[in-house]
Amino acid sequence: MKLGVETFFSDYTEAYSGKRIGLVTNMTGVDHELCSTIDHFYEHEKLNLVALYSPEHGIRGMAQAGEKVNSNSDPYTGLPVYSLYGDTRKPSADMLQNIDVMVYDLQDIGSRYYTYIYTMAYVMQACGEQGIDFVVLDRPNPIGGIEVEGNLVEPELRSFVGLYPIPNRHGLTVGELAYLFKGEFDVKANLTVIPMTGWSRSMSFQDTDLLWVPPSPNVTSEEMCLLYPGTCLIEGTNLSEGRGTTRPFEYIGAPFINGMHLAKELNKARLPGVIARPVSFKPTFHKFEDEQCEGVQLHITNRNELKSLEVGVQLLVTISWLYQEAFRFEKYEEHKHYFFDLLAGTKSLRKSILAGEVNDYLEELDKQSLAFKKQREPYLLYN
Repeated sequence: MKLGVETFFSDYTEAYSGKRIGLVTNMTGVDHELCSTIDHFYEHEKLNLVALYSPEHGIRGMAQAGEKVNSNSDPYTGLPVYSLYGDTRKPSADMLQNIDVMVYDLQDIGSRYYTYIYTMAYVMQACGEQGIDFVVLDRPNPIGGIEVEGNLVEPELRSFVGLYPIPNRHGLTVGELAYLFKGEFDVKANLTVIPMTGWSRSMSFQDTDLLWVPPSPNVTSEEMCLLYPGTCLIEGTNLSEGRGTTRPFEYIGAPFINGMHLAKELNKARLPGVIARPVSFKPTFHKFEDEQCEGVQLHITNRNELKSLEVGVQLLVTISWLYQEAFRFEKYEEHKHYFFDLLAGTKSLRKSILAGEVNDYLEELDKQSLAFKKQREPYLLYN
């Protein structure tokens, strides 16, 4: 297969020769040989790379989730690096004044919550307002392009972890998302997508010949990406989602949980494609730092049968029932709504979990997923 960045350098450099180029990227912007997109642009004799733009976690991936990133200079090229996860998430006119075209090359992980796709949307908007061309170098959806799972974000709950009404698992590449954002959500931009060749919707990342570069510190593997549409919801509770361990979003637990009991009860549900194993762990940072926790590790037994959002929901229902005195959804002062509701894109899921009855929610999300699959059809680039 061939990545969008590789197609660009084989077929498109003449079209952008002499133009001042800005680049939204980070450590995931690499080719098959792990050569940096930054280096490709910077060292090319006909291309004029003048500025870099960094998403959450920074241009080299040093910052943890939610950590503010400052604008600075890139130590390797000397180019200015404008942070899009600091004082602003949408580039200002001053940040764009010296460029003619903006290129986007970031690896997404296939879940609605992941902020890189909203960085793309904001940069598209800003470039559209300034008359700057926007080019997406497409990359695979690492958890495939067929399965769609989840509800659509309700208008009052839109945020940087759910900016548009797309499901928890969207099944689109970043290039397809860019077309969707422009076509359905009025993100005005002069958009060009450089597609991949040799990638099909049925392919997971393991089916490609690419090497995995973690897009952020806690994206450790394809298994984590597959579980993330469901286990990211744990972030909105007082449970550890495994940050500070070697298995974030696969380990779920807390000091008040009995891991053996939880694993036994969760496995009674016989959720397809996954089995829970009792674990003990002590996070080195974040929730319950240096405290002994018990819980479960979620092991994927069949990636094609796995419904990760349902797994996350059933896990929360089980914990809420077993530990109703200790379990809670977190309310943060900086958020108008429960953070869980922002992740879920709806208030109904939290209420359903507390009531111990989620069947109505699961039936509704199936309807919304089906509606989204029809909505996305005009924007699909790959069979």
